[in-house]
Amino acid sequence: MRVGLIGNPLGHSFSPRLHRDFGTADYELRPLLPDRLAPFFAAREFEGINVTIPYKRDVIPFMDELHPSAVMCGAVNTVVNRDGRLTGYNTDIYGMHFALRFAGITLAGRHVVVLGSGGTSHTACALAKREGAASVTVVSRSGEVTYDSLPSLTNTEVVINATPVGMFPNIAASPADLSMFPRLVGVFDAVFNPLHTRFSQQAKELGVPAGNGLLMLTAQAKVANNLFRGGDYSEPAEDSADGKEIVRVMRTIAAELTDIVLIGMPSSGKTTVGRTLAEMLGRTFVDTDTEIETREGMSIPDIFATFGEEGFRARERAVIASLSTETGLVIATGGGAPLSEVNRRNLAADGFTVLVRRDLDSLSTEGRPLSRDRETLARMEKERMPVYTAFADAEVVNDGTPESCAMRIKELFYENFGDQRS
Repeated sequence: MRVGLIGNPLGHSFSPRLHRDFGTADYELRPLLPDRLAPFFAAREFEGINVTIPYKRDVIPFMDELHPSAVMCGAVNTVVNRDGRLTGYNTDIYGMHFALRFAGITLAGRHVVVLGSGGTSHTACALAKREGAASVTVVSRSGEVTYDSLPSLTNTEVVINATPVGMFPNIAASPADLSMFPRLVGVFDAVFNPLHTRFSQQAKELGVPAGNGLLMLTAQAKVANNLFRGGDYSEPAEDSADGKEIVRVMRTIAAELTDIVLIGMPSSGKTTVGRTLAEMLGRTFVDTDTEIETREGMSIPDIFATFGEEGFRARERAVIASLSTETGLVIATGGGAPLSEVNRRNLAADGFTVLVRRDLDSLSTEGRPLSRDRETLARMEKERMPVYTAFADAEVVNDGTPESCAMRIKELFYENFGDQRS
């Protein structure tokens, strides 16, 4: 093993992809049981390794030297073997700092609340103290300050989620209600799967900037990769060559993981345009109405006739919840799907939402259970459009060919990621 990652379990890790993008192709995943940790370090048959859960503190006794970053955090996530001598570093502290700065969040002079008491919490506390936070309060289920105490922390300005709450597959969960903090100016969520947790979604709704867990992961990997290549520990600035590379790699990965979600009125062309877009991008296309029909073995009109609208909506929510666990799709939704807050949150977890507009006179009413005539269709459009526009990340007018509309969506999508093309 030259370079790689140890932990238990490792599951699906982004580390090989990140280090490949930073120029290291031979990056190995090495899951280790606790009783294999000591023999692994005794053999020292590696040049550099990353360390993840649950060993970031356990590896400290095996180090010959600890870099100040590891001492500060009380944890090691990167080990470099230099002529048989092991030095432990912590690049997580830089990754979190980079992600916070990129979001425009500073900790100096701020009252910071850290949710959780594990390894990521130690990193967050070390960073907050290093940056001169006015106070740092750790909240945990059984510590000195518990979640029941959160409403009393009215001076809180920055909240950092250092727990796995909200991580896939439990994406509907959130560690705290951010609305209880009237002085809130910044939020950071270390969770990066999904890309937009319920926690960070609420921050956006409150108009509060939120740091990105994927950016933290990418930034810490870049510093570790520099160490593996023989460099010294450094914390690149955002506008440096390394800083720009970090953002580029993060955006490229985020674009690959993000679903493109098409919303709009019935017969606005979402399915045709979506299928064309999926072919253009080499992605899988899913139409939620078609998925419902496949699961139920009957048409949408028959589902409405048999189970009523609420019966259909329940099936629609189930399908969208299922799709929210997948990434990199093109999804065409039914016209009423975005009216449900649950659907909006699930679609936004990994989604870039595009409103497909078409002139009312061009919308068809044929075979539509709810929009049987032009008058009903006009009323529906008036009621739904405010929800559509508030939810959408971008809008297109579908008044040409499916290919031209799909191309415009593609352009808008990549513009959102700094025009990063995979």
